[in-house]
Amino acid sequence: MGGAGYIGSHVCKTLKQAGFSPVVYDNMHNGHSWAVKWGPLVQGDLLDTAALDQAFQTYHPAAVIHLASYIDCRESMTHPGKYYQNNVVGTLQLLETMVRHRVDKIVFSSSAAVYGKPLQVPIAEDHDCGPINVYGKTKWLAEQMLEDFFHAHQLRSVSLRYFNAAGADESGEIGEAHTPETHLIPLAILAALGKNPSFKIFGTDHLTPDGTPIRDFIHVSDLAEAHVKALRWLLEGGTKIALNLGSGKGYSIQEVLAVIEQKVGSVPHQVAPRNLSDPPVLVADISAAQKVLKWMPQKSDLATIISSAVEWHKKE
Repeated sequence: MGGAGYIGSHVCKTLKQAGFSPVVYDNMHNGHSWAVKWGPLVQGDLLDTAALDQAFQTYHPAAVIHLASYIDCRESMTHPGKYYQNNVVGTLQLLETMVRHRVDKIVFSSSAAVYGKPLQVPIAEDHDCGPINVYGKTKWLAEQMLEDFFHAHQLRSVSLRYFNAAGADESGEIGEAHTPETHLIPLAILAALGKNPSFKIFGTDHLTPDGTPIRDFIHVSDLAEAHVKALRWLLEGGTKIALNLGSGKGYSIQEVLAVIEQKVGSVPHQVAPRNLSDPPVLVADISAAQKVLKWMPQKSDLATIISSAVEWHKKE
């Protein structure tokens, strides 16, 4: 679900390389037909139960990887209905379809946004969940639904709580292409390449060494590999778990800009007032994913992430 998007397309490529046959179900609102290269595309919406039923009847999936959601935190606060309808109601429709068709395994694309403002860093999975935006609330509600469907229907799941996905496939055939783009690294790269207006830094007065927020970035290919390992965990009898996916390291916005400037050149930027709800530091404790999935990020150093993203955005 959502396999025509940024992360979904990388997951499909990794699935194919691992011997699986991915079928993409996507409404193409944010997806791209050129990103569907490793299996058939079914164009349909999560809210269309007839289309969902037809897809399940046609392809008889062994499991579902669910990445179909709206992801813009700021937009979620001004258009909450859009987010609850797609991310929550759509997920409910999907889970009910899985039960009808006796598909009992799902890997769910969750988010570090479920934690809200962290009380300690790095953030482990047992940290209290208290999302502070609608997007985070929809992910947390979906995780709670998975808990209930596990107890009622024995539907087994892995909820992968992403930190900041970034970078592009090393082959250059797929990468990040959101409209509008809202993610930090592509916005800064596009500004450096002269393809976007100046980059905005939201506050230089955070409680961090250089005053800019610190975030944990994970290469999208490492993220995709974790999805395949999560799927195998379920196929091998795993039941239900939530796991953080990040690099386990934090970089400030100034550090990100410095690496981009080494690769591309000056990043035109301006400072805007900080969002008071933005935590100064978000870094993942990834030890559980390392232990449970036998997974280790291989490409998530900042230089590799940015180099791959620069090569992708130069082509756009």
